[in-house]
Amino acid sequence: MTTDREADANRLAAQSLAQDDPTGWFERLYAEASTGSAVVPWDRGGPNPLLVDWAAERQVVGSCRRALVVGCGPGYDAEFFSTLGFETTAFDISPTAIELVQKRFPDSAVEYRSADLLDPPAEWDADFDLVVESFTVQSMPVSVRAKAIEQLRRLVAVGGELLVVAGIRGEGEQVDGPPWPLTETEIRSFARAGLQVQTLEQVESRWRAVFVRSDHISS
Repeated sequence: MTTDREADANRLAAQSLAQDDPTGWFERLYAEASTGSAVVPWDRGGPNPLLVDWAAERQVVGSCRRALVVGCGPGYDAEFFSTLGFETTAFDISPTAIELVQKRFPDSAVEYRSADLLDPPAEWDADFDLVVESFTVQSMPVSVRAKAIEQLRRLVAVGGELLVVAGIRGEGEQVDGPPWPLTETEIRSFARAGLQVQTLEQVESRWRAVFVRSDHISS
């Protein structure tokens, strides 16, 4: 069921998918939002509580560690991890989203960049102690999901962690997204190419999973 907050995202996503452009709608959404003619449904005014709770439970300290926030959007998650002491990089495929977040946090210590998860910069390979993926993969259609997950795995340093938060979808369940929440098979598929499941929880009807990279990089 589509809510009013999701209507603009669904409209623009449908247009992009009809043009065989699975990610182009993000820029269109932020461009319209910048003029007040659309709503970004995941802009909730603060960091994702599931990320905040996870960090509190783990007593996470980021000093001398690097974090990457995927699909950073409004920037609240990136700013949160920066406050924990991480040297934080955050990216979004939408240049307009990056412009907006830099205006929102003009004095931020976060490095905000425009980049594509399906083709991230080569210098990011195995470069981050913590990679944070919150609701980005589920915003992509199944046709590109495996590639998105593959690229995420590449970004985690040896000994590093990949933290994933996503909606839950039953095996074989059909949804009219976005979003297209993840099945258990999909969430477990992150654990390949040197990544192993550390924790996999269902919290507030969401997946929250942590994958850790072993002491070698698998191709």
